[in-house]
Amino acid sequence: MSSSGGRVTCLLDEARRVAIFGGTHGNEMSGVTLVQLWLKDGAEIRRKGLETQAFITNPRAVERRTRYVDTDLNRAFTPENLSAPGGHNLPYEVQRAQEINRMFGPKGTSGAYDVIFDLHNTTSNMGCTLILESSKDHFNLQMINYIKKAISPASCPVLLNEHPHLKYATSRSVAKHPVGLEVGPQPQGVLRSNIFEAMRIILKHALDFIELFNGGTEFPPCSVEVFRVSERMDYPRDTNGNIVAMVHPDLQDCDWEPLNPGDPMFQTFDGKTIRYEGAGTVYPTFINEAAYYEKQQAFVTTRPEKLAASGVRRA
Repeated sequence: MSSSGGRVTCLLDEARRVAIFGGTHGNEMSGVTLVQLWLKDGAEIRRKGLETQAFITNPRAVERRTRYVDTDLNRAFTPENLSAPGGHNLPYEVQRAQEINRMFGPKGTSGAYDVIFDLHNTTSNMGCTLILESSKDHFNLQMINYIKKAISPASCPVLLNEHPHLKYATSRSVAKHPVGLEVGPQPQGVLRSNIFEAMRIILKHALDFIELFNGGTEFPPCSVEVFRVSERMDYPRDTNGNIVAMVHPDLQDCDWEPLNPGDPMFQTFDGKTIRYEGAGTVYPTFINEAAYYEKQQAFVTTRPEKLAASGVRRA
């Protein structure tokens, strides 16, 4: 780390190896289709001095156009799974996680890929959302700042999915700098041209940033607004675990908008309103995401904050 004129700059290694994952969930079609295109012709994702690998993460799920085969691949990269013996006796996605870890990791080592972009679609009205797993990854914060400026005035919220006591089990967590990209709303198993193009544009700017960084461009300190995950909210349920209320129409499709104490949150099947009773204003997202019914999650609450990113320059 260096300092001049009161500015702090992190000297970081070049990001030479980059992977773009599509099909971590086999029915999220924008990432699947983009990666399949780039596997046929990778000219669009080539950058000077950069090894960029497009990769279908869960080919069996892609073939079946389902989220997964045995278990969610995007939760499978735990230390226990990655070190589990058993070979073909393991669930398919655990076998696949071990294979991906060998190819792009090992996770947490100096030999892991520098950056992994993991492409996802959501049925929620989230727009283009970048997902971070660390508030201290200054390389990723600078890249996100670059992307947000490049696509302005279009919005690009940043979800900070950081928990001090949890190890990340996402596919992208194998990399030194993991980046998730959620673009929606898009139904499962469906392609929408606007969602497809939005994802494509963000990837272009992300790769441009890496090329500039590797070429010696210094990025000065900046601040990045993020939405830090606060709580995962389930649907109201009866004693048998059955859902007894839906997302309220005043909340539906209102990702990233404020939810204040007393605001409508759920609506029972007979029309009664259940209101939010939290201590302060939150900003929900992943509202009524189709894939999260099985995870007993109606939406995620977040709180906005600003992160200070140090300047970065290639070492």
